[in-house]
Amino acid sequence: MDSKTTALPKRVRVELGERSYDIVIGEGLLSQIGELLRPLKLGKHGVIITDTNVLAHYGQSMREALTAAGYAVELLDVPAGEASKSLRQANRLFERLPALGLDRQSFVIALGGGVVGDLAGFVAASYLRGMAFIQVPTTLLAQMDSSVGGKVGVNLPQGKNLVGAFYQPRLVLADTLTLNTLPDRELRAGFAEVIKHGAIYDAGFFAWLEREHGRVLKRERDAVVHAVQRCCEIKAEIVSKDERETGLRTILNFGHTIGHAMEALTDYIGLLHGEAISMGMCCAAHLSIKRSGFAKVEAERLKTLLAGSGLPTRLTEKFDVDELLAAMRLDKKVRNGKLRFVLLKRLGETIVTNIVTDADIEETLNVCR
Repeated sequence: MDSKTTALPKRVRVELGERSYDIVIGEGLLSQIGELLRPLKLGKHGVIITDTNVLAHYGQSMREALTAAGYAVELLDVPAGEASKSLRQANRLFERLPALGLDRQSFVIALGGGVVGDLAGFVAASYLRGMAFIQVPTTLLAQMDSSVGGKVGVNLPQGKNLVGAFYQPRLVLADTLTLNTLPDRELRAGFAEVIKHGAIYDAGFFAWLEREHGRVLKRERDAVVHAVQRCCEIKAEIVSKDERETGLRTILNFGHTIGHAMEALTDYIGLLHGEAISMGMCCAAHLSIKRSGFAKVEAERLKTLLAGSGLPTRLTEKFDVDELLAAMRLDKKVRNGKLRFVLLKRLGETIVTNIVTDADIEETLNVCR
């Protein structure tokens, strides 16, 4: 990122009545965490859950910042990678927590990317029947998407996010300086979800991304902060209207029905979430042309932006159609045995439908190879 004077942090409010909370976006927030936690009136004892990669960069410095603010915190880590988002790792954490002397006034901090956020949130939601939970996302994907909205949980071998809960954090701290240590591939993968937010909800933001995506991917401060803030605003507005995904929130799954199935079939190894979602969005765009009147020229704009951001637009593996369909049928969006797809009518406007057939999916997979 550039070296201009540090700007004041941005705040986005997620309005959920007594469960409302702020998303704070800015630089240097990790060192300010003690001050930022104080208004929450938490207990003085907590635990930081992170992964081995993030631990090396930020674990000790965050612990020191909290200690200086009068908090006593323990550090627990899990192996980096999607494989840690599992019942096995959750159980390992549950077995370590009793020795720490936590109580219901204690808190859990998730320090890391989406895997850590989902796993730590699931632990916080379950241990002692619920502990205060703070998200401190360190990846682009987590800062603008997965840390917001209260979806927590783990994967099963059969599918992604099949075990979990809705459990809102008390606060989200998105320190954009942490993106400086994020590998380029991870940054690009997170950017897929940024593109998704524009495609499903804000055509003006999508057009901004077409112009400015290079600056975001170069980690230029103002571009990064704007992208994170706008995505958080979109997510906050959607979640505030539909916390438990009974209606509007479903549109956030654009590209995910096929994308999640691809992740499951690769055992969450080698294929990053955003890469799978990029391919899934391209498939969904093709289905949208056929089933919801999406214009081919707009589908090309979506694919061009994804490709220009270094993301895959064609299937990177020869997935078996029957296996993909079987994995898709384990998706949480299935209703009465029918797959439900989020499709685009135009950039910024979606529909959710169950009219997509197996033949449509097979045709799409063949076209997108």
